[in-house]
Amino acid sequence: MFEQTVLETQHYTDRLFRFRMTRPQNFRFRSGEFVMIGLPGENGKPLLRAYSIASPAWDDNLEFFSIKVPDGPLTSRLQNIGEGDTVILGKKSTGTLVLDALKPGKTLYLLSTGTGIAPFASLIREPETFERFEKVVLCHTTREISELQYGTDLINEIRDDEMLSEVAGDKLVHFTSVTREDYAVKGRITNLIEDGTLFREIGESEGFDPESDRVMICGSMEMLKDCADLCEAAGMVEGSNNQPGDYVIEKAFAD
Repeated sequence: MFEQTVLETQHYTDRLFRFRMTRPQNFRFRSGEFVMIGLPGENGKPLLRAYSIASPAWDDNLEFFSIKVPDGPLTSRLQNIGEGDTVILGKKSTGTLVLDALKPGKTLYLLSTGTGIAPFASLIREPETFERFEKVVLCHTTREISELQYGTDLINEIRDDEMLSEVAGDKLVHFTSVTREDYAVKGRITNLIEDGTLFREIGESEGFDPESDRVMICGSMEMLKDCADLCEAAGMVEGSNNQPGDYVIEKAFAD
């Protein structure tokens, strides 16, 4: 395990926050992967959970996006970290939400709910993503409007960055929806895929095309299953690091 130092924290709502910390010089990962992070626990044993790395592979530091669970063994404590505090970092990253797990395609759909946007925060700041795809659609669904802020800030950061804005150009599309408040687009992402709203909103023909579309999915277990079923129904094949496919899901996420 590595012991790393917290550089900054930002709290978005009473349920969501992000933090950045130092990165060991010899820590390598692919954009979209997750790693074990945590804090010291009882008897000196670290309390660890899997967290997607939200920063891209080229970043000198590491960024994470987390929910706060009042009685959560780790998040109840992690939400109180501040600049200068120590966080434990695992030495090996892994995961299936990586470009290598997908076959070549034209449009990449990144389907996320809540903190499931984290691995995609990494991928949309990775130049290789835009080299491989003509269009990258970041889909983020949350319960409340305020919970969309992390993704909105992320898009603005890319637009304001000289290098990233040139790489992403008009290839990056941001699609948002909310389930519990009135909003321009309201509803669960699965319903918005089924009724064609997602595709109409971004100017695409309705439905996934297994010939040209590729999909990455990250969210709750129920959301993963429902979105994977929609991909399968469209004739898509699940991919992996060993056998690239049309869509991939990530089962490791922090509650």
